[in-house]
Order: sequence, then C-alpha cells, then structure tokens
Amino acid sequence: MKNSTFSDPFENARQEKGYGEMNDQDDPVTMLLRLKDVRKCAHNWKTFQSGAVPGRIVIPSEVNIRETRQIPFEVDPPMHKTYRDLVEDWFKRPLQQAYQEKLTTIIEDIVDEVLAKEIAVEVVEEFALKIQSRALTLLLNIPFEESETWISWGTHVFRSEDTSLDGEKAAILYNYIDEQIDKAIQNPGKDLYSVLLNSEIDNRKLTKEEVKGVMILTFAGGRDTVINTITNSIAYFAEHKASLERLKNNPDITRKAVEELIRYFSPLTQMGRVVTEAASVCEHAIKKDSRISLCWASANRDETVFENPNEVVLDRKMNPHVSFGFSHHKCLGATHARQIMMVLLETLAKKVKFIDIIDSEENIENLDEFQRKVGFDSLQVKFNK
Repeated sequence: MKNSTFSDPFENARQEKGYGEMNDQDDPVTMLLRLKDVRKCAHNWKTFQSGAVPGRIVIPSEVNIRETRQIPFEVDPPMHKTYRDLVEDWFKRPLQQAYQEKLTTIIEDIVDEVLAKEIAVEVVEEFALKIQSRALTLLLNIPFEESETWISWGTHVFRSEDTSLDGEKAAILYNYIDEQIDKAIQNPGKDLYSVLLNSEIDNRKLTKEEVKGVMILTFAGGRDTVINTITNSIAYFAEHKASLERLKNNPDITRKAVEELIRYFSPLTQMGRVVTEAASVCEHAIKKDSRISLCWASANRDETVFENPNEVVLDRKMNPHVSFGFSHHKCLGATHARQIMMVLLETLAKKVKFIDIIDSEENIENLDEFQRKVGFDSLQVKFNK
C-alpha cells in the first residue's frame, strides 16, 4: 500500500449501523459515522452540547490536564456567538493581500531551504512544523522569531511519544500563555493577546482566564491538524508525481485540490459533544450525560455523498466535507489553514519538480474497534528541483 493511501476503517460500521463505540478513559463515546448524522447533531447544540466540563468534548478527553475553557470552542449559543464575534474579523485577516504576501515569503523560504539540501528532509519536524509555527506568528501578529520557541516544543502540545495525554508538556503551553498575557498587560501592542485584553463583552473587559481560553484554542487547535495536512500532502505528491505538474499547468484547480486533500486526509478524526437529554441516533439509544463524537473522518468518506470517496480527485466539483467542523462551531482557523495550503501547493508546483520518499513511520490512532492512520510520526523525503 502506498504511503499516501489512507484507508477508511469506518466503512463497514458506517454502512451497517451508522455508529461505532470506543472507551475513552472510562468515559465511553458513541461515534457517529454518517455525514447526515454528523451534520444534524453538530447543528443541534441544545441536545449535544459543547459547553460541558472543560476538556470533555475533546477525544481523548483533556479533563485531567486542564481546567481552562477553550473559547469559543467549548461554549454554546448564544454566548458562543458573542465570543466568536469578538475574533471573527481577526481570524479572517489571512484573506488580506498583505497577509498572503508575508505568508508566501515564509513558505517559499522554507521550500527553498529544503530544495538546497542534498540529503533527505524529515518532513514532520523540519518542514511541516516550521511552516505551521512561522505562519502562526502572522495570525497572532507577533515577532517572527517567537516561532523558534514553538518549534522547540516539538509537534505535539499535549502528548509525548509514549502517552496520548501529557500534563507536564501541556503545562509548558499554559505557562507560556500566562507569561505572554502578563507581558501584553504591561506593554500592550497590536498582537492578539493585546487585542483580546482590550475587548469587551456585556460591557466588561475579558478576564485573563477568558483570554487564555482563546489563546489555548489558537495554539492547540491548529497545530497537529496543519502539520498532518502538510505532511500527508507531501506524501501524496511524492507518490503522484504528475499531480504537481498538473497544478502547475492548471492553477485554477488549486483551490479545489486544497479542499480535496483536506477531505481525504481529514487531519482531525473526530470531536465530541455531551448529551443533555436522552436521545437516539441511527436507532441507537444515547443516555443523558454520555458522549457522542462527530466523526469527521468517516463523514468525509460517506459513499452516499462522495463519488469515489477513497480516491483523491484533485478537481472534485462537489465537496461538502466537514474537516473544519460544521454549523456554529466551524473552525475559526479554517481561513488561515486554507491559505497555508493554497500557498504551499502553488509554491510546490512552481519550484519542485518531484519528491522522493526515503522512509516513513505511520501515526496510527487506536480507537478501540477502529485503527486509523492519521498521518506520520516521521516522513523522510528528498525534494528535487
């Protein structure tokens, strides 16, 4: 099997019953696998809430490693909209030409760097992590040099090699954010910390805890997902060498290609909700205060919606994927992530002739009855110009 082939472990369960089950730290989860059910439950925030105990809607649950509520991710309407309205325009800045020009410079510099090397490059640490971290300085509007601190943390904020949740490692991020908030209080600037500290809801300023909640989400929500998307896409282009030439000759399909790669690889497998009242999905009873998951990865392969769902179709015309979530909780960072991928694909098509895979180590998620390849722990490639 090719490195860039990501099988669909949910196919049989999705077709036969529409759901799966997994145990997450003795807090079981009913996984919804069909696109229509995922969208329906994502929209029904009254029955399937996000504003539960902080960390509980994440899978694996983070209730044991944080008490701060991620905002607006772990807040339900109507307060969700109040918080989201504060930051919506800020997170749409990647649509601005000046932002895109700076992002292009960042990505082109990194591509030039790997093209200049005569040896293989480890894509996860030496390429994808660099792009994600350096691009984040634009989103936060802070000095470029700060990205070196984030790169030093490695690819995962909340886990180590031997554990899916690492409280000590998470504390590095939490302490860092506390320090940056304190600096912004002492010396306000034009960065996101300062903007949040100066923002008001209900005729009051945001608290430090609320600002921290937004910042934790900003750091954690777009880290592994962006790194996975970049790394997996490099594997795809390495094994489908004609695709880069196709993008070069047909740049009009680049936006569709971005959406298709994000659909196919689904960098975030699922996200949970807590049930507020007894309900039923796929004729399966779900108890109050239990958890469901919206399985984006399964929904994105739903054969009743997507033609040839297990193939990458770069110019796919109809692509209602849910990789960035659905309804009011749609990912705030989606615009930023899309722009990273747009610029990356344009840059690869312009500068790279072909890519060779030297070695790889897969990252497999253990979801009890399902085993899903979500990306790579390591991917060694040679970029050729």
